[in-house]
Amino acid sequence: MRRAIAFLTPFGGAAVPSPSALAWFPVVGAAMGLSLGAIWWAADRLWAAPVAAAVVVAADLALTGMLHLDGLVDSADGLLPPMETDRRLEVMSDPAAGAFGVGTAVAVLLLRWSSLATLTPSPVLLGALWCASRLAMAEFTRTVPYARPTGLASAFRTPGRRRLPVAGIALGAALTAAGAGDAIVGVAVLALAAVAVMALAVRRLGGFTGDVLGAAGVVGETAGLLAAAA
Repeated sequence: MRRAIAFLTPFGGAAVPSPSALAWFPVVGAAMGLSLGAIWWAADRLWAAPVAAAVVVAADLALTGMLHLDGLVDSADGLLPPMETDRRLEVMSDPAAGAFGVGTAVAVLLLRWSSLATLTPSPVLLGALWCASRLAMAEFTRTVPYARPTGLASAFRTPGRRRLPVAGIALGAALTAAGAGDAIVGVAVLALAAVAVMALAVRRLGGFTGDVLGAAGVVGETAGLLAAAA
């Protein structure tokens, strides 16, 4: 579990990624979502809904160490403009942010904030969505080819113990059921959005990278929030 925490958050200390950590991804995601939901609930009692929503967006960035947002920016810069595959991978490894990445990040953050501002605070909803996004990351890592010869995320695909994330699936199902309509619709839309991001990466890169995993998770969560707010 510590390896999953170390990969998905700035906490947990240094840890070498391993296939066994993937089973803990959705559990860590659920814990993150429930924590953010608790912050949302408390902030809503201190401030107006728009301010409470902004607090949650900021807390999520802190809880993830902006790792997934950085992946979104790099993925947008590499996947959206017209260029050759090798050039896309070079752009994604460049720490500088381009116009596609900045524009995408601003749009996504605004959509997350505005969706949260229109919803009633629900730790269960965020727990279900964040659990589902990390489950998607884990499954993409298992099933989609890696786009680079080597890289940080490639360590998850090395021979090793690969356990089915039974606990994460059960936890996600329980949270989704507890969240009723909003959570069910949100998780379904999240899955479609995450698959769409990964499909674009496979088409343009030949597989996934760590940045693409982060982008798929963030876009999926945002689409899920939008669906719940509809």
